[in-house]
Amino acid sequence: MEPAVSLAVCALLFLLWVRVKGLEFVLIHQRWVFVCLFLLPLSLIFDIYYSVRAWVVFKLSSAPRLHEQRVRDIQKQVREWKEQGSKTFMCTGRPGWLTVSLRVGKYKKTHKNIMINLMDILEVDTKKQIVRVEPLVSMGQVTALLTSIGWTLPVLPELDDLTVGGLIMGTGIESSSHKYGLFQHICTAYELVLADGSFVRCTPSENSDLFYAVPWSCGTLGFLVAAEIRIIPAKKYVKLRFEPVRGLEAICEKFTHESQQPENHFVEGLLYSLDEAVIMTGVMTDEAEPSKLNSIGNYYKPWFFKHVENYLKTNREGLEYIPLRHYYHRHTRSIFWELQDIIPFGNNPIFRYLFGWMVPPKISLLKLTQGETLRKLYEQHHVVQDMLVPMKCLRQALLTFHNDIHVYPIWLCPFILPSQPGLVHPKGDEAELYVDIGAYGEPRVKHFEARSCMRQLEKFVRSVHGFQMLYADCYMNREEFWEMFDGSLYHKLRKQLGCQDAFPEVYDKICKAARH
Repeated sequence: MEPAVSLAVCALLFLLWVRVKGLEFVLIHQRWVFVCLFLLPLSLIFDIYYSVRAWVVFKLSSAPRLHEQRVRDIQKQVREWKEQGSKTFMCTGRPGWLTVSLRVGKYKKTHKNIMINLMDILEVDTKKQIVRVEPLVSMGQVTALLTSIGWTLPVLPELDDLTVGGLIMGTGIESSSHKYGLFQHICTAYELVLADGSFVRCTPSENSDLFYAVPWSCGTLGFLVAAEIRIIPAKKYVKLRFEPVRGLEAICEKFTHESQQPENHFVEGLLYSLDEAVIMTGVMTDEAEPSKLNSIGNYYKPWFFKHVENYLKTNREGLEYIPLRHYYHRHTRSIFWELQDIIPFGNNPIFRYLFGWMVPPKISLLKLTQGETLRKLYEQHHVVQDMLVPMKCLRQALLTFHNDIHVYPIWLCPFILPSQPGLVHPKGDEAELYVDIGAYGEPRVKHFEARSCMRQLEKFVRSVHGFQMLYADCYMNREEFWEMFDGSLYHKLRKQLGCQDAFPEVYDKICKAARH
């Protein structure tokens, strides 16, 4: 009872403080208090509820029976919209704050909201090596189920709350992408409800134009209702090597070399300054040396990026065996390194041991409670961007990031980009090795101004035939956007499928120049 009484007293004192100072002051200047006292417990309750629900639904096998009825309900909503005169565009009815993207979806207030309650794993077929899932299934759900039965996705993006629908309609990447490509490249079929309410299934050989146009389209070609994704046998551990590298030339050379080695199951780099990095390579294994086992996902363990930094500070190489699911979600507890700006003492051992089991707060709840003032502050003084550039341009890209925004650490993740139709593909006719450069944090460049600095960075990315992930703030005008992305197949299908009166164009949905 004593801990509960103490917590209640703290909550009461906090409410009194809020009454004196005002809620907006507290949310901006002392946000960690609000996060620790309210959002962490609430996030834990959410996680427990959805985990239990997913387990019960899968064990009872109720999802496949209910799926067809739910799809028919979506079709009914679309047909009713059409019968009522198609007066506004359609979008999913999922609240904007529930998405992992930091962008605020204002279109939800003006568009026709189609309710899509599809959040279950439908089937695991180990013979065909396919998992069939609904679009709101999260990566946390997928890893919890698949690893328990000895399987995994070839590409399993970081962060528990990322959904299959978001990773297909946007994109997804992981440190295995140098072998398997982006998340879209491990998908074998999509099922959609189109603008006229009809149902369609598309694969590389059936309705292939639609199959290749769906990724990156942000829900502007139809409503995704299910996807089939490849699965591969999983092993218990990841044997992970840590190698500190100094000097920009050496970093680029080492990272490129390791990304080209097929024996590496995982390749990742963390850049702590322009000339200091740790390059990590891993392979899956069922055997582990007990003295080198590191269950990095346990709540009391140091945040992963801080743990990695120790290898740089001590200038030593390392070898560890990390449980597979812990590896997949190694950046989840600290939301990469974003949580240090919200809870500055979050990696302190005392905090980890006492409260680490509640970390992290859900990104959706952070968005819901940030308020307009804090949102504008983040927009002007905080960067969350992933830019995808050819590996051959890595050195030039890192110098550009350093000069334009100066954010560290930087996440480096290689991926192979196949030459396929769609919005994103290499310049030539052959697959090409690319790298995702992820910058998350407060820019340290002097006189940072979000719009001008980001437009400068976007211009560089276009110049090297790179791409910007569309979850982030995008400042390009329409002409620049379609210079970056190949819209030929996309626009052809929007016309064919009657999307022009049903869904906004992807540019109008995500770019700031169109939304303001």
